[in-house]
Formats: sequence, C-alpha cells, structure tokens
Amino acid sequence: MTGKTPSAVTRRFGIGLAVLALVATACTSGEAETQGNSPDDAADAAELVITPEEGAEEVAPNSPVTVAAENGVITDVQVEQVVVSEAAAEGESEDDADLYAMTGTLNEDETEWVSDWNLRPGSEIVVTATAENETGEATELVQEFTTLDAVPGQRLELESNYPSSGDTVGVGMPIVINFDLPVSNKAQVENSMEVVSEQEIAGAWNWVNDKTAQFRPEEYWDPHQQVSVDLRLAGVEASEGVYGVRNYRIDFEIGRELIATMHVPDHEMVITVDGEEERVIEVSNGKASRHFDTTSSGTHVLMERYESLTMDSATVGIPADSPGSYKVDVQYAVRTSSSGEFVHEAAYNGNIGSANTSNGCTNLRMDDALWFFENTLMGDVLDTTGTDREKEWDNGWGVWQKSWDEWVESSVTGEAQVTDGSGTPGSVHGDQ
Repeated sequence: MTGKTPSAVTRRFGIGLAVLALVATACTSGEAETQGNSPDDAADAAELVITPEEGAEEVAPNSPVTVAAENGVITDVQVEQVVVSEAAAEGESEDDADLYAMTGTLNEDETEWVSDWNLRPGSEIVVTATAENETGEATELVQEFTTLDAVPGQRLELESNYPSSGDTVGVGMPIVINFDLPVSNKAQVENSMEVVSEQEIAGAWNWVNDKTAQFRPEEYWDPHQQVSVDLRLAGVEASEGVYGVRNYRIDFEIGRELIATMHVPDHEMVITVDGEEERVIEVSNGKASRHFDTTSSGTHVLMERYESLTMDSATVGIPADSPGSYKVDVQYAVRTSSSGEFVHEAAYNGNIGSANTSNGCTNLRMDDALWFFENTLMGDVLDTTGTDREKEWDNGWGVWQKSWDEWVESSVTGEAQVTDGSGTPGSVHGDQ
C-alpha cells in the first residue's frame, strides 16, 4: 500500500494508473461478474456500486469516485485516467504519469472506498473494482465515464514556486506557491497540496493574497534532509468554473543550519552554522530618521540575490530629487524583504561598525559582503532586533513573524498537516 497513513477508522489503497489488461477477469463495462464458487453455495455474491454512474458524461472533475459493496468487502480499486482533451494534456510528458496515481480511503468495515484526489479534466475514466463475499467468491465491476474539460482561460496553472526542484535552501525557507488565477476555494486547494519531509513536522498554509500561498513548518526545518511537495491540482475547482489541469512535484533539500543575528545598536552581525559561531561581521544599518530608513526588527528569510544592483529609491516610492531620494550601485546584494531591505556591500559608507547611517539596508564592507553572498542560501535566517519598526509577516517571506498558533488559525482549513505522508487535513472535492 501507498498513500496516506490511515486514521483509526480508515485505510487507504494506493492505486496507480491502471492497465486493464492486467485485470484477472474481463467483464462487460457496467456489469458485475463473479468468480470462485458454484451458484449452489449458500453465501450471496458481493454486489458493487460505483459512482459516478456508467456512461456519465462531463462529470465535474472535483467529484469523488466512490465504490460501495454489499454482501462482501472491497479488495481492490483501480482508476485509469486517459486525457482526451488536447488542451488538458498540453505540455505533459510520459515522465509525468506517476503524478496522477489515484489513491483512496477504505472505511473500517471495508465496504466503501472514496478517492483521495480529484479527476483530470477532459478525460475518459475507467474504474475497476473487486469485492469478495465471506466464502472468497470475487465480484468485479468495470465502469466508465468522462469528465468535464477545463475551459480555456479558466485553467488554474502554477505560475511560479520557491524553492524549485533541485534547490538547496536554508532552514527558514517557506514553500511559496504562486498561481496564475485567483483562488476562492482555498480550502480545497490547500488540501490538494501535500508536503512530505524526511524528518516529520507539523506545518500549514497561509494565503498572502488570492494567488499566493505559503507553507511553513511549526519550527525551522531540521537541517540536512529532503522535502517533497505534491501539488495535486488537476481537477480542483479553484473558483467557480476554474479547474486545475496539471499536477506538479517539487523536490528540494534543506542544507546546513545558518542563523545570522543582529542587534542593530551593536553594529555587528553574528553568524552561526549548525550551532557553531562562524563569523562576526561589522555592519551599518538604517539611520532611523523615518519609518522607511529604519531597519525592520524580526525574523527575515533570505530571498533573491544579485552580484550587482542599482539601489534606486524610485522603486520604493521615493522619486528622484525628492527629500531622502538616492540612487547608488552596489555589489553582492541579498534581499531580506519585499519593501527594499537588502544585505549588501557599501564601500562608500565609512560608518560600518560604528554608526547606523544607511537608508534601511544592512551595509557591509566588500570582503564581508562577498563572504555573505557566497556562503548563504535562499531560506537562511536573519534575526534582527533593536529597532522600533516591526517586520510585517507578508513583507517578503516573513512567515516567522506569526506565532505557530496564529499561523494555524490563519490557515483556511484551520488545521496543520504533518509532513509524514499521512495526507492533508480535509477533502479536495467540491460540495456533495
């Protein structure tokens, strides 16, 4: 078996993309066939009912597949999904086939099976179910139906994600998913995104806006481990009439634990790697003459980086020739917020290590800036204290600015998921 860890009253079948030629018996679609014992045996044959019904057309992709058995127990369910819509299959390769394996949940008495995930839009679906009665006599039912295609312009796609597959990131890294269309059915979408890590931990999603969801664990990730994200978006109804068409998998690595701490009045940054002090760097932070040029306090997660960058106040709402405007070229810039805070080289600042005179960024000497640029990862942590400007949780990747309780409460499902492969907190299906 594969799939989600069962609860006390359920167990899950791991069901792949079925190959009907491997089914032990053949029968007419929509008609049950029994095998095993003679008609004179006293036990009644098991009976199977599959929903959606045989021959149904344009079934909503977010409808569950259910199998019910009477006079017996369910022993196997296989779901084959063949995409017939060219638009739905666009950009798909043969290597993607395992992303669409269908698992399901079997109830305690093994008489009802419900699919865990949604169906692919624009597809022909073949469900093959088998049950056995108390004497071991097998009944098989094969049933076919088709799903509604996703309308052009109303197909939810993954626009971007951080990290990307193959990345090695720091222990503070959130999982950031950006969609191309707004999501209103956020609970179903949250439940379609499962995070699995080698070292299990509770985690949850929050929405920055209608297009962006971020996942963080309860505490920093344990270092030196692999993490996978299964985005089972195919068939999920993101908003009325808008369906996901593809599934995605993101595999990345958590590297060593690098934590930088900075108490702004002290003019220095202390860096530890896996709990050992690695480097002390002299800095100059914001002069704090106004909110804008005050370095924010809080837990920052390192974001994008540039070998060279023009720091232009016009990009953050202060036009040229306005009071406090600036435009300067710097090297080795690492972003810590969306509002314009960076750690970067500032050879022009003669106050590094002695006074805070920057426009809000953390200024470093050239050799320290180069070291910081080369030795930090996206997702590393910079903890800053000592100013009266608090970093906002949605300013960049400020996910650690909320307490764990606040984070879970802000999740649309209101529940954490554990990263042990046991699944997500609720259903991905639409209203039934």
